[in-house]
Amino acid sequence: MSRETILNLVVLAALFLVALAASLSGQPYLVTLATKATILGLAGIGLNLALGYGGLVSFGHAAFFGIGGYAAGILASAAQNYEPLMTWPVELPGTTSMPIIWLTAVIAAGLVALPIGALSLRTGGVHFIMITLAFAQMVYYFAISWPAYGGEDGLSIYVRNTLGTLDTMSPWTFFLISYALLLLVLGLVLMATRSRFGLALAMARQNPLRLTSMGVRPFNVRLTAFVLSAMAVGLAGALYADLNRFVSPTMLSWHLSGELIVFVILGGVGRPCGPLIGAALYVLLESELGRLTEYWQLPLGIILLLVVLFARGGVIGLVTGRRSHA
Repeated sequence: MSRETILNLVVLAALFLVALAASLSGQPYLVTLATKATILGLAGIGLNLALGYGGLVSFGHAAFFGIGGYAAGILASAAQNYEPLMTWPVELPGTTSMPIIWLTAVIAAGLVALPIGALSLRTGGVHFIMITLAFAQMVYYFAISWPAYGGEDGLSIYVRNTLGTLDTMSPWTFFLISYALLLLVLGLVLMATRSRFGLALAMARQNPLRLTSMGVRPFNVRLTAFVLSAMAVGLAGALYADLNRFVSPTMLSWHLSGELIVFVILGGVGRPCGPLIGAALYVLLESELGRLTEYWQLPLGIILLLVVLFARGGVIGLVTGRRSHA
């Protein structure tokens, strides 16, 4: 077992034990922080599939995060207000069922990512970054101008959505739900990257001409990775909306896209648990530095700069002594 694998297991165990200790000691705030780190880590793992393994630096993944959040908010709001989502040609009711909401969020994010990816992937480099950012901003301004669901003020979810007979309002229960989905997505990403698809994706990043000579179109491989990445981020967005019981256009902002990239860079680009470590560090620094100064972004920026300059493999690379895979 490699040092990186051991470190990944330690990180996953530490996150669980911190939340468990906080729950047993009656500190729901810390449990909520651990849940936030878990959900943002899940979003980072989704982005890492495109960025770390596919070399696709997307500044538009906040769009998929927000779409997942709005899917949760709209379905729950319709159910809680006893109003159908649509009445023609058939009446479509809302729901507070988490599995249905998760499925809707994943499908919605994937359907939006498909045309965005198909258009964006016809470019490369900085042009790809700017086009994904432009699409994300289009979705952001659409949400602001959508008064039916709160517009700029956002949309409140009065109670947390349901999963069977579980008490989802319990911070510990909701952490377990988020943690289980994190493990599921992490496992699926590992399976994908270690399969023939993962090898093709790595070659599409490193040597697309050689991949083409083997009869595989790099465009198709990259588009698949982009859509799968968006679907994972959409799932995280639905969980995040449930955590806060609120969804707003800020979930679609380019600032969030930047934060997701920060998670990946902090933990380690192309590392399975790198985004989770990055998200946990970000949440921890935001909480602790925020107590000291309202300008906590400045020391955080300095830390990120030092990581980029002196720890090219992120925290995982620094600990294991190995550079980033990407």
